[in-house]
Amino acid sequence: MNTILKNAREAKGFKTREVAQILGIDQALISKFESGNRKPTRDQVIKLASLLEIDFELIMIAWLKEKILFEVGQDEFALQALAAATEELEFKCLPSNPKISIKLQKLLNEIDILKTSVGSFYNADNYPTTQVLELEYTFESNRLEGNTMTFHETDLVINEGVTIAGKSMREHLETINHQEAIDYINDLAQKSTSANARDLLSIYTIISRGIQPLNAIKDRKNSKGEEESSKLLSQANLQAQETDELLIWYETKKNKLHPIVLAAEAHERIFTNQTFKDGNGKTSRLIMNLILLHNGYVIANIKGDDYSKKEYYQSLEKAQIQKLKEDFILLIARAQKESLERYVIK
Repeated sequence: MNTILKNAREAKGFKTREVAQILGIDQALISKFESGNRKPTRDQVIKLASLLEIDFELIMIAWLKEKILFEVGQDEFALQALAAATEELEFKCLPSNPKISIKLQKLLNEIDILKTSVGSFYNADNYPTTQVLELEYTFESNRLEGNTMTFHETDLVINEGVTIAGKSMREHLETINHQEAIDYINDLAQKSTSANARDLLSIYTIISRGIQPLNAIKDRKNSKGEEESSKLLSQANLQAQETDELLIWYETKKNKLHPIVLAAEAHERIFTNQTFKDGNGKTSRLIMNLILLHNGYVIANIKGDDYSKKEYYQSLEKAQIQKLKEDFILLIARAQKESLERYVIK
């Protein structure tokens, strides 16, 4: 594993101090990982794999192999124990990827044909369509969460800086913040590496700015305030842990699932786990779209009218309670196809 890490770092042209600075890992540890004198933790392996663009399956197999060999050592029963463990793992580690129905596979094929025919979504000809889709996305995503601004009002707030009479400050902030979050995921999608935990937490921070008490931990003096601070700290720690678990899941699945299935599953996992508490719905949709954009697709927009809203939440509930995810994946796939068709028909 140490050779894999060193070769990957040198291939990317990084010095050990640069890797250490980017990942927040001590430079001496990076050197020890590469010399084989120290073993990285699972979290450190994931961070290194993401930054250095190492195949996740390759590096995890190498890491686990060394971990197993270190544990069993030269014990006389090591081979028998490994054989018994292998037999048990073969029974437990059944494939967990969702089955793709003929209906869904046909839709995914149609989407990929459309994607190929459109070409680059970032050229000048496609830019007006992209702008409209992003504006609609902010309007619909906010409408799903109860924001009462119309599409026209949303346009005025974002593009003209107008304040709408009769609309609350919260609704204005939700509109502005969401558009800023779209700009942010567009920037992230252009990077060659996958998003990290800090990136995902930043998405939540952007949409919550001025709305959620993200800095409420500060300046609490009384006992009630201390209790609230403790709860907020616990929530932040749990959020960070669940974000790390999401990234581990993503790294293990990104080369095994179709990007649309991957994005839909990520959305459902975040939504079900309530990873981001207030603002969880918007954040889960933004992260879903980040995955789609990173894989060369466009924004999949879930509409906020009564019928679409009911279909969206019912399919999510079916995925959560019955563990049947096909309807939700189909809904996301149809939304992606509809967006792609806008580029073809424009």
